[in-house]
Amino acid sequence: MRRIAIEVLLLAAAAACAHAQQWEFGGVGGGAFLNHVNVTAPAGSATAGFQSGGVFGSFLGQNISSHIGGEVRYEFFQSNLELKSGGTTSTWPGQAHAIHYDLLFHTRAKSSNVQLFAAIGGGVKIFRGTGTETAAGLPLEYQYGIFTKTRALKPMADVGVGVKFPITKRVILRIEVRDFITAFPTAVLAPPPKANYGSILQDIVPMAGLAYEF
Repeated sequence: MRRIAIEVLLLAAAAACAHAQQWEFGGVGGGAFLNHVNVTAPAGSATAGFQSGGVFGSFLGQNISSHIGGEVRYEFFQSNLELKSGGTTSTWPGQAHAIHYDLLFHTRAKSSNVQLFAAIGGGVKIFRGTGTETAAGLPLEYQYGIFTKTRALKPMADVGVGVKFPITKRVILRIEVRDFITAFPTAVLAPPPKANYGSILQDIVPMAGLAYEF
């Protein structure tokens, strides 16, 4: 009997905690600004990377306590591949997808106040080359890199900061900046023989979006 009573109390406490927690669902959009890595090759030096492009995503978040929350997120990146050397640039169609979970550490906010937050988390980022491969290649191709119609999955870390502004009792405006960090996807933009690429790719992404709290 005592065991049953304890189980009932635990279930009631869990239900009360779940009821007290707040959830957010929303979407974001912005732009991606990626760094380029240095390329050293027998033909000389160049840089390899991805062009700036649009980013669109969605998230489902939970406020676990007054200062800690968590979010499951997805972002789509329109980022073409790029090689640059001297005054010559070659580009190739590409995109990426990020799936990750972040912890949020935020200030306490009342309905009339803004709320600051910092985020840290990780997941995976999938890079894709979407162009059409040709035997002739593009300028700089085969000298400094090979554009491929393939995909590469890379572990990803991300950090960010942002602010939330209440618009109504349930609708929130979010403005944030994220840094998505991965190894360079050499399966998508492959170094030619005897060429060396830098290893770390950072994607700085300012975004704005709306969330519904329930």
